[in-house]
Amino acid sequence: MTATTPATAVAIKDGRFIAVGDDFSVMQMTGENTEIIDLKRKCVIPGINDSHTHLIRGGLNYNLELRWDGVPSLADAMRMLKQQVYRTPSPQWVRVIGGWSLHQFAERRMPTLAELNEVAPDTPVFIMHLYDRALLNRAALKAVGYTKDTPAPPGSVIEKDANGEPSGLLLAAPNALILYSTLAKGPKLSYEHQLNSTRHYMRELNRFGITSVIDAGGGFQNYPDDYKIIAELHEKKELTVRIAYNLFTQRPKQEYEDFDNWVKSVKLHQGDDMYRHNGAGEMLIFSAADFEDFLQPRPDLGPDMEVELEKVVRLLVTNRWPFRLHATYNESITRFLDVFEKVNRDIPFDGLHFIIDHAETIDQRNIERVRKLGGGIAIQSRMAFQGEFL
Repeated sequence: MTATTPATAVAIKDGRFIAVGDDFSVMQMTGENTEIIDLKRKCVIPGINDSHTHLIRGGLNYNLELRWDGVPSLADAMRMLKQQVYRTPSPQWVRVIGGWSLHQFAERRMPTLAELNEVAPDTPVFIMHLYDRALLNRAALKAVGYTKDTPAPPGSVIEKDANGEPSGLLLAAPNALILYSTLAKGPKLSYEHQLNSTRHYMRELNRFGITSVIDAGGGFQNYPDDYKIIAELHEKKELTVRIAYNLFTQRPKQEYEDFDNWVKSVKLHQGDDMYRHNGAGEMLIFSAADFEDFLQPRPDLGPDMEVELEKVVRLLVTNRWPFRLHATYNESITRFLDVFEKVNRDIPFDGLHFIIDHAETIDQRNIERVRKLGGGIAIQSRMAFQGEFL
């Protein structure tokens, strides 16, 4: 088949395509036990693979979220929020997390804290906007226990009012840890509801044509505890998305210990075609995290980063573990590649796959360096949401 002559038939055996072509040539492969499915000349599109997502973590919480994706106005969004508040039982929160930007609203603004408190005087509401801020109503501030004496983590701000009390605005300046750590304080779903939530999330991905993903781990996603839900669904043959998962360190300054334990206890690529281990990352060491709030100045990574990163990368390459690393800015990527090239001179990568995640400002020289080492780049749609600020 050529680019201008579409295929009209396919043959599949044991879950794999063995032929793609015209009706006549493909039908020659049929036998007594062949199942023939006539799609009435409808278009067939191969399933989409998302090379960087957080399905496992997202599935645990999907049923807890109110989605504002594509909502045209703030007025519509606030009506949805009010309805969700009415439906949400205590002590659960109403959570609006990702997939939206203030620029999609006709009003070109976010809700005010006063509006949130009016709509939800008693139910905690947590609204996160991109990677730059979160809005909490009074009930949410009470639920998380933030007071005038609560310190903000480095690189973040808990805004205070004229009386020195938290206003409800949290800012990543530029460290988004304050947003994730606050969200993590909310009540979780029960185990059975997490199973249900994950099924719904996979079906939502299927609705967009996604049939396989690489799960990049995530903050507050501990292995193996937070993988029990997805493992049970796999065991029951209820996965509707194929998943390759990476292991993401959770302990600053103990990253080497985490990966050393995993390379000894987790068999590389353990699993099967529906659910398998894929390697390390996207967090390899916390000192290499270049935060992604594009409204803030680019952060400079600390002077000890290279030493810490090299230790972990040497461990992974020695054990032939593929890896991926969150990297937003070209300046950070340059330093990471310096480490990779140094390790490669001593312990050749020799076909070992790695991924640079995000890479919004990477230049042509560093793209070539990634290619020469045999790596790849996983690009997301963050600029679709944040580009209008720049």
